[in-house]
Amino acid sequence: MLSQSLRPIYNSMMGVVLLCVSCCAFADNANHYDNLIQHLQLQYLAEPTAQRAQYLGILQSGSDAEQLEYIENIQQSVALFWRQKQVALAFDTIDGHASVIDKNIALEPAVDDYLGVINYLRKLMWLAETQEWQAIEPGGLLRPGDGHPSIKQISLRLWLLGDANEYLADEVVYLPTLVQSVKRFQSRHGLTPDAVIGPKTLFWLNQTPQQRAILLAKSFVEKTTYLSQLPQPYLLINIPAFDMVLIDNNQVVLSSKVIVGQPARQTPVMTGQISNIIINPTWTVPRQLLRQDILPQIKLNGHYFKDRHFDVFDFDGNRVDKSAQQWQQEAQGRFPYRVVQRPGGDNALGRYKFHFNNDQSIYLHDTPSKALFSKADRDLSSGCVRIEKVQQLADWFANRLVIDKRTWNRLQSNYTQTQWFALSSTLPVHMVYWRAWVDDEHVAQYRDDIYQLAPATPLSLFSHKVQP
Repeated sequence: MLSQSLRPIYNSMMGVVLLCVSCCAFADNANHYDNLIQHLQLQYLAEPTAQRAQYLGILQSGSDAEQLEYIENIQQSVALFWRQKQVALAFDTIDGHASVIDKNIALEPAVDDYLGVINYLRKLMWLAETQEWQAIEPGGLLRPGDGHPSIKQISLRLWLLGDANEYLADEVVYLPTLVQSVKRFQSRHGLTPDAVIGPKTLFWLNQTPQQRAILLAKSFVEKTTYLSQLPQPYLLINIPAFDMVLIDNNQVVLSSKVIVGQPARQTPVMTGQISNIIINPTWTVPRQLLRQDILPQIKLNGHYFKDRHFDVFDFDGNRVDKSAQQWQQEAQGRFPYRVVQRPGGDNALGRYKFHFNNDQSIYLHDTPSKALFSKADRDLSSGCVRIEKVQQLADWFANRLVIDKRTWNRLQSNYTQTQWFALSSTLPVHMVYWRAWVDDEHVAQYRDDIYQLAPATPLSLFSHKVQP
């Protein structure tokens, strides 16, 4: 029994202890739901629904009783989102008596970039809650050394987005420090890193944090859903990223720049099975390309066929020879001929063609125009995909799938004989359209909608404030 003199001291000490316990319990309770809030926030940004908005409100500002009442329903809702997309979760096999925190952690899709995406979304939603994002409108190009009041605004924005190490609050001159930040920003948006702030750079600078978060969340969900069921090995070409990867045993075996179709002649989103490789391919010019590209050249230069090593055949397969003037006259009319380019250094398909059956005459191939791979915007082809590291890809096929290796090796020094090679098994090729992701260096990457395929998402759907 405490003496009367010690009781006030004891009561004060117990009050402090209870206050600490209460604070810790409150923090633990918040931590219980932190992971779940992030899971739900990503899903809400990708596919907004009234129910997800309601659940976010309960987790963020609901009473303890309300949270306890709904927690299981919210967990099941998050799990169902991925289950319907056939994405495996540890949650589906976890012990039913596991803690709330363990169950929330088990709702994470088992993919390498999930936490990176979640962290970026948290930051972007914090920016959306705390920062004004007025459009930057300098009224013209800004180059290093230029002075303009919007320089201060650009510096702040790059600092908030993580591309600048410091905010130059009082600067209105485009200084070298800002040049490096702009180049970093341009690179991760697929732009030419020339430090010139023009329309494309301004477009991405003016994208609001919420718009960025929506695009990143949608792209992550689409990519995770798509990749979850793919058997390996496979080739994957991300069209707006102008990039190809070869995946085998969960490893990137080869990564290469590619050239894809221009907006008027788009490379389609599709999948196929590469069944043959052709060394020293001939190129039979498609009728559309013949009309749009080749015949206008013939009208200007009747020697074009001869100079570019084209053979012309009638539709009975007979070779047709005419003078330069006669070809120019023929190019004015219906032109009832088939045009084939012989193998060689100027052949449009280059050294290799990777063939897969499809009804759009799309395939992968080499190109003699190697300099085009140095461009940032590589939507330049007529629909087929040109590969920069084509020899490395051909070598992988030769080592793994080409059946007649003896003939393959013999033809490596022959640049005129066309030869088709069968494969021991086909290789899947997937052409996708993903515009945002977090890369292996944990940097958020964004790309232009080169084909204008993405419908605009009305921001009114996102009226619910998602707190970080």
